[in-house]
Amino acid sequence: MTSLAQPRKSPGRVIPGFGISLGFTLFYLALIVLIPLSAVFLKTFTMTWEAFWTAVTSERVMASYRLSFGTSLIAAFINVIFGGIVAWVLVRYTFPGKRIIDALVDLPFALPTAVAGITLTALYSHNGLIGEQLAKFGIKVAFTPLGILVALTFIGLPFVVRTVQPVLEEAERELEEAAASLGASPLHTFVRVVLPTITPALLTGFALAFARATGEYGSVIFIAGNLPMVSEITPLFIITKLEQYDYAGATAIAVVMLLISFILLLTINLLQAWTRKRAGKK
Repeated sequence: MTSLAQPRKSPGRVIPGFGISLGFTLFYLALIVLIPLSAVFLKTFTMTWEAFWTAVTSERVMASYRLSFGTSLIAAFINVIFGGIVAWVLVRYTFPGKRIIDALVDLPFALPTAVAGITLTALYSHNGLIGEQLAKFGIKVAFTPLGILVALTFIGLPFVVRTVQPVLEEAERELEEAAASLGASPLHTFVRVVLPTITPALLTGFALAFARATGEYGSVIFIAGNLPMVSEITPLFIITKLEQYDYAGATAIAVVMLLISFILLLTINLLQAWTRKRAGKK
């Protein structure tokens, strides 16, 4: 006798079906992201175009744009280089204290930003442990744009390390060994084999570090000095506008920051997608 195979029942889903899950996702994103951002734009729309343009292009505001986005980009580039090195060391080498160093990478995540700002200011001030030594060479860090760069580099490092680290762990070591067996130098092997593999992760880490740095406030205000036209970041200028009850002006500047950040992040994401597509063709 032949028996017909009984159709297998689909296993029960822990999470509800696609319709309910998608509806909840859209509702949650609207509640947490879209509604607050819409409120910023709606408040800005209460201004005339002349008032908006005056608010976002004044000399003091333009100086804060240059400082905020300029130092954020530089800090992100620094973190891509040295964060990649840290990730490489943590993945490829075994040494005493490795677990401690690996845990210290996450310190900027757990440390309150105000505590980080106060600590960095104490270290890099003219009488601080590091600042005193740098002062002998005429280098002043605290209360200058250089201090802002230090703070933004500090808070952005974990984003690059934690993005690149798992990619390096999953990379195929056989490809590197094959390249070495064919006579490739270590530098050539890294450039032609390893770097294309981790480039999308580096770009992702760069985008995350840049996004975090552009909106950073707590760790910067203590070490920046907050001098107008010199070391005043845009988030601080927005707070100043709010304290003056200029809510429309504050939201106008926030909209400009939002749009610039979105354009830069979109560009980075497109470049990341292009890099992955190119790597997949090879």
